[in-house]
Amino acid sequence: MSLVIVDTGCANLASVQYAFERLGIEPLVSDDPVTILSAERVVLPGVGSAPFAMRGIHAKGLGPVLQSLKQPVIGICLGMQLLYETLEEGGETVEGLGLIPGTIEKLQTGDLPAPHMGWNTLQTVKQDPLLNGISDGDYAYFVHSYAAFVSDSTLMTAEYGSAFTAITRSKNVWGCQFHPERSSKTGALILKNFLDINL
Repeated sequence: MSLVIVDTGCANLASVQYAFERLGIEPLVSDDPVTILSAERVVLPGVGSAPFAMRGIHAKGLGPVLQSLKQPVIGICLGMQLLYETLEEGGETVEGLGLIPGTIEKLQTGDLPAPHMGWNTLQTVKQDPLLNGISDGDYAYFVHSYAAFVSDSTLMTAEYGSAFTAITRSKNVWGCQFHPERSSKTGALILKNFLDINL
């Protein structure tokens, strides 16, 4: 299977790459439009600032490429946030890729420290092939200050001061707010399920 990890210029690509290698897949890291379009699976990783990431995507000419993909696509952490319509961060509002309806906003943590960093449990909202073998109460590893509210596209939630979307889906596009590549058996199973999905 051909799998491309999109080089957005703002991601820890190595850890995602190693996670797929442990599953027997040799991913290709690329920002080449032809390579991305021809892949059987596409992964959009990301760490850091959403406005910076979107500027990088546009500078590489990857916006229209990512928006046109028909094969299974998964966004990880910031990569998931970039899939949404609107990104609000640090007083700045930028347009996302628009592949999932909704807005990314500052996570309402209440009295808890921000960012949300560490292990947290998942709760199912909707069944989906990506969740095969995943149960309520399974743990995933999060590092984020911004999140999507729970919506029609939400598959699983987590709670940290308030409930937010932990896994999302719209058509051929999925997103994980947490880091599956750092989430032990739960994360490995989600990545394996992504490889097994048939559209």
